[in-house]
Amino acid sequence: MNNSYFYLELKTHRLPFAFGNRRIRVLLPKGYADSDQTYPVVYMHDGQNVFHSREAYSGHSWKTVHAIKKNPDLPKMIIVAIDNGEEQRMFEYSAWKFGSLAFAGSIKFGGRGGEYADFVMNRVKPFIDQTYRTKSDAKHTAMIGSSLGANISQFMGIEYKEQIGGLGIFSSANWLTRADFARYIERNAINTEQRVFIQVGTQEGDDTDKTLTFDNLKQAYIDESLLYYKQLLEAGLSIDKIKLLVAADGRHTEEEWAKYLPECLRFLSENW
Repeated sequence: MNNSYFYLELKTHRLPFAFGNRRIRVLLPKGYADSDQTYPVVYMHDGQNVFHSREAYSGHSWKTVHAIKKNPDLPKMIIVAIDNGEEQRMFEYSAWKFGSLAFAGSIKFGGRGGEYADFVMNRVKPFIDQTYRTKSDAKHTAMIGSSLGANISQFMGIEYKEQIGGLGIFSSANWLTRADFARYIERNAINTEQRVFIQVGTQEGDDTDKTLTFDNLKQAYIDESLLYYKQLLEAGLSIDKIKLLVAADGRHTEEEWAKYLPECLRFLSENW
């Protein structure tokens, strides 16, 4: 294995957002400091779950460093992990309120995704591009998220289509705002040069989901991924720019998503 592909340096920053500073961590390739090379950037939501299992919500991270080390064919890249807002996560990761669904205490979630997206694209990305040697164009900028993190990635891929060239959509929970997103993608042009990796399991749904709906969650997740695939095609994205992976017995966990991270990165980076 070529050690030049190992990612060894993890930088931590805190940028002001909403209720306080938000932690942003940046994973750099070995040799970064010794060269003048520029690198593509992959942004990942739910940053607490990206690197270390000890701080991950489920007790298992995306094993991102491990994925890079074990797949030396991947091009060198900078990975930026943006922490979620914890109790604010279910507000920040959706551009729309969660429809007419009833929640405990009649609480409505969602609706602040536009504000969060603006923070990422107009505060975090400029900071990363100014602080590190990046390839800042859309072609070399990717966004990855799971569950609600996938929802906000789908939205941002359209809202900021001129700045984002790749999307990793894992276990999208877009059934929560299906009608709103359908109207949005119908009314807004997409970037037909984007590459989109979609992953969903056949055993989706977690304890949080069970509090939101009494529907068949397993089917809801599958339906949502298939619908998104169809929406992208109808919007003009060519079939060769989309990869849909339906994982037999796949569940709604970071442990599951970690299995497919290398394949996602490989697909998104194909033209780097």
